[in-house]
Amino acid sequence: MPSAQFPISHTVLLLAAFLDYLVGDPWGWPHPVRVMGWAINRYTQLIFKTCNRPRTRRFAGAVLATGLLAVSGAAGWLIAAVSYRLSPVLGVAAQSVLLASCFAGRSLRSAALDVLQPLEAGDLPAARGRLSLYVGRDTENLSEPEILRAVLETVSENAVDGVTGPLFYAILGLLVPALGSVPLALAYKAASTLDSMVGYREEPFTHLGWFSAKMEDALTWLPCRLTVITLGLISGKLGYVWQVCRRDAIKDPSPNSGWSECACAAILGVQLGGTNYYRGVAKHKPLLGDDINPITPAVIRQALRLNRWCFLSWLGVAAVGWGLVAILDFGFGILD
Repeated sequence: MPSAQFPISHTVLLLAAFLDYLVGDPWGWPHPVRVMGWAINRYTQLIFKTCNRPRTRRFAGAVLATGLLAVSGAAGWLIAAVSYRLSPVLGVAAQSVLLASCFAGRSLRSAALDVLQPLEAGDLPAARGRLSLYVGRDTENLSEPEILRAVLETVSENAVDGVTGPLFYAILGLLVPALGSVPLALAYKAASTLDSMVGYREEPFTHLGWFSAKMEDALTWLPCRLTVITLGLISGKLGYVWQVCRRDAIKDPSPNSGWSECACAAILGVQLGGTNYYRGVAKHKPLLGDDINPITPAVIRQALRLNRWCFLSWLGVAAVGWGLVAILDFGFGILD
């Protein structure tokens, strides 16, 4: 995009953040992730039917991952370019909606509160049923403390994948005017969607999903660490948070989710991790943080506030950067 559109880019980001806060992802509305999910599902079905060799499936997985990222980013760029050429107002609107679809702050908060509502009303079966909509673990026999732990783990893990990760790449896109925020954020969303659908070590995804899992780990590594640092600064416990993460998060098989969960646990003084069941099979995760306080609905709401403040602080830093660029551009413009 030409440099004249730079003011448009930060307007798009601010509008997208506001849309996510105000509306989120309404059920039934068209959404880029649904299109990505459809494409991933069709591709994996084709590979499972036609490819049986591990090496062939690994190659097919690499093609899937790189192809979906490229197509998602290119589609975002094309929509932004065409809509802006038709009308600057249409361009801002289309880009804002697309970018807002990459943020999951409102959706994450709504999901947590959707489970907390029946739980606080004493309706444990309803809370289990609603939790099953958002997590992969078995929920039929979970106790109230286990439900609360599952909700907090979901909130803290998805703080990066669904909130700060897309924002990081949206801000990074502003530094590359030829691309913009939308293509990079959509490409990251594609990586996150791939990881959640095929990035498993178990069959039948062991070979097909290996590249997607590694790619998402690499793309999330930096925004995850920056999120941990930001949360530590917001809470005033940066040294303690980093110490606990260095002690516990490194035990988690994921190079990223353990860090975001551990940071949340350290700040709130709770312990996450333990034994979960998936289709009746026990899976043990390392314990993260110290068991100082019980996990309560109030603790989960505090975690949601931490996520929101982290998101807003990154927006604030980006806004300061835009201001400095505008001042320098204005100053040099006068000198010229």
